[in-house]
Amino acid sequence: MVQQLSDTELEIMKIVWENPQEVTLFPYIMDELAARGKSCQKNTLIVLLSRLMNKGFLRAKKIGRRNEYTTLITETEYQTVQTKNFLNKIYEGNVTGLVSNLISGDLLTDEEYAELKKLLEKGKETQ
Repeated sequence: MVQQLSDTELEIMKIVWENPQEVTLFPYIMDELAARGKSCQKNTLIVLLSRLMNKGFLRAKKIGRRNEYTTLITETEYQTVQTKNFLNKIYEGNVTGLVSNLISGDLLTDEEYAELKKLLEKGKETQ
């Protein structure tokens, strides 16, 4: 089962997921956090990375004195699990309720509405 992440853990995972390299190094994460205005102390980041490994999101391979981090769960996998959890918790699994709320609550731009409509129609065609 995929565990939920804290906001800071999620920020770190987004950095790792967005990294075009196959492995992510500690300095890269530190630099990216700072660039996003969310810098943290070295020891704090070490603890957070350790938590992510314990939760099964990352694996670390020690190369000399440095760790190379690789993901064990993709961003899409995490998003899917969290979306299902949200849908079950808030809408009791009712997708129509969610979409209805997005539309009636003016939470979609015209472009997003058109894209959603296209996706729904495309899904109908494949059945």
